[in-house]
Amino acid sequence: MALIVQKYGGTSVASPERIKDVAKRVLATKQAGQDVVVVVSAMAGETNRLVSLAEQISDSPDERERDVLLASGEQVAASLLALAIRDLGQTARSFLAHQVRIETDKAYGKARIKSIDSTRVLQSLKDGEIVVVAGFQGVDEEDNITTLGRGGSDTSAVAVAAVLNAGVCEIYTDVEGVFTTDPDVCPAARKLDRISYEEMIEMASTGAKVLQIRSVELAMKFSVPVHIRSSFSQAQGTWLVEEDQTMDSVLVSGVTYDKDEAKITILRVPDRPGLAAQIFSPIAEANIVVDMIIQNASEDGTTDLTFTVPKADYKKAIALVENMANAIQAKGVTVDPGIAKVSIVGVGMRTHAGVAAKMFQVLSRAGINIQMISTSEIKISVVIEEKSTERAVRVLHEAFIEKQGNL
Repeated sequence: MALIVQKYGGTSVASPERIKDVAKRVLATKQAGQDVVVVVSAMAGETNRLVSLAEQISDSPDERERDVLLASGEQVAASLLALAIRDLGQTARSFLAHQVRIETDKAYGKARIKSIDSTRVLQSLKDGEIVVVAGFQGVDEEDNITTLGRGGSDTSAVAVAAVLNAGVCEIYTDVEGVFTTDPDVCPAARKLDRISYEEMIEMASTGAKVLQIRSVELAMKFSVPVHIRSSFSQAQGTWLVEEDQTMDSVLVSGVTYDKDEAKITILRVPDRPGLAAQIFSPIAEANIVVDMIIQNASEDGTTDLTFTVPKADYKKAIALVENMANAIQAKGVTVDPGIAKVSIVGVGMRTHAGVAAKMFQVLSRAGINIQMISTSEIKISVVIEEKSTERAVRVLHEAFIEKQGNL
């Protein structure tokens, strides 16, 4: 009997009626002859509600207690779905992270999965039950509850699929798959039938909200087939697959954007060995992810060091950076939360020259100023003013996807 892991996002389980619809879809999969493990997110809006409650109690909630609070949303959804499946006449059993033993590191709010004990899940499947696992949550080695960060249920699902050697991990959401860009910004966006793991990693890291980046990294590492599809239709979605030669003919697969970053600049940093490490070590220790970094040398022998961090972390980062700037005798710190990162992604970039030049020309003709640039083999990202984001996405999509192939 084949095993399928299905993950349902918050919009899919947003109400009792939708939970009942999910239960019917899950039961249909079981009746078609497959074993099913379901991973669920909290009901839509529930995590935000819990965050708001914490912030009403404390201006700076303790991270451990915050994770205890936030993990409760998935517990509710898992139990309700198990009840709905049982109401249809099929036995089902819900499991929380400590029951399955999804062990993580100690990074509250953005923990990483270290191991999963599949014993109880396999026994439940052997007993003929549908297994429902609460996503997003884990436990550390001391049994403290941890959470995996926004979108963490995707990572839970792929990790469970990898451990169970599932035939496929189906990610059900409120869209029909991965699109060439955000359809709400660009009506010409189209759904991709398939996309490589590497492209999806780049798209997730540059703003695409369809999958959490760590889930794609896990899928690639353990060769988990992933099918992203809508829980509101039976349509085929987008498959994550290994890269093949036919993909090289497509120059750009997607245009992404991310408004959730802030830019921090340390002014007039003395030019001495080891200062960069001294600046970024406290940031790393605070589990703040640094994205783009540029360094500009000045004639007086100092440098301006500019980097971007998630907008949710920039106040914490500023406090750390200001202390460090004083310690190294830099001239000050500035911050700009009004930025956005816009990127083009495609494995075809490996074999085509002139992509960056064309991107810069397209943005220049649209009157959009570039503040920072970052590249990889299959991605080019630029930082621009946030107010120009939608216009940048549309002109780049037109130039690289609607008129693909013309450099």
